Amino acid sequence: MTPRKPRNVALYVRVSTKDQATENQRRELAEVAERAGWNVVAVYSDEGISGAKGRDKRPGFDALLRAVTRREVDMVAAWSVDRLGRSLQNLVDTLGALRAAGADLYLHKQALDTTTPAGRAMFGMLGVFAEFEREIIVERVRAGMATAKAKGRRVGRPAASEETLKRIRKLRAQGVGMLKVAREVGCGVSLIQRMEAQGTP
Repeated sequence: MTPRKPRNVALYVRVSTKDQATENQRRELAEVAERAGWNVVAVYSDEGISGAKGRDKRPGFDALLRAVTRREVDMVAAWSVDRLGRSLQNLVDTLGALRAAGADLYLHKQALDTTTPAGRAMFGMLGVFAEFEREIIVERVRAGMATAKAKGRRVGRPAASEETLKRIRKLRAQGVGMLKVAREVGCGVSLIQRMEAQGTP
């Protein structure tokens, strides 16, 4: 019988403040990897960065997911679920990215391993709860907008000033793209699209 090829595993560690250290997380995950016979191919870390930050603000996490997408690792191991993100939706999105690349996830503190039937079932339930969370947020936003309208308040972005509109027209006339104009002026792309649809670029 051919021995099973060791898993190529990436470790991910994170701390929220500069005065904390990732060493304990690294050590515990390395011990798990040794006991399991995993081949640790990389360690990605974010230090002094909150888990509430998006992927674009967490360079280590972004590099980890890019390595997963390139099929460089078979599994991601993290010390705890809150190292990956602070919201249920973030966790489910991360799992989706791993599944799409055929990779698994191990969470040490929660003793959760998606290579097992129990681990896969748990993440299936998390997906259900994440959808529920999204629906609650949408309902709250809609209720808040309805209340604001009932009280005569303006809902949505404040109206753009004439100075802003002039800057948009000038930049667009110079051939600057919509996204760049929106960033420079500090408005939404939809405003520029409406202006041009109305013939007022």
